Amino acid sequence: MSSADSGGGSEGPKKEGFRGPGLRAARTTTFFRAFNPELFIKPNKPVMVFGLLSISVCVGYLGYLHAMKDNDQTLYEATDSEGEKYMRRKTSKWD
Repeated sequence: MSSADSGGGSEGPKKEGFRGPGLRAARTTTFFRAFNPELFIKPNKPVMVFGLLSISVCVGYLGYLHAMKDNDQTLYEATDSEGEKYMRRKTSKWD
């Protein structure tokens, strides 16, 4: 009995025209692979976590700066038409 007839192999007979699923098995040019590497490279979870944390810190810092700008607007003493004085925030013509 030969090893081909044993049938104990984990892989079945391969189909003639079958290729693997997804774009990794598709026929593409080197140019396409060079400019679209995210389609062919396995996902790297540590890099994804680092990127997510970096973007989260950047967005949080921008939110912090925006909150500090709103709190930092200076007040000045204004007088209305009746002569009463009150505190008012400085505003811009563009607001």
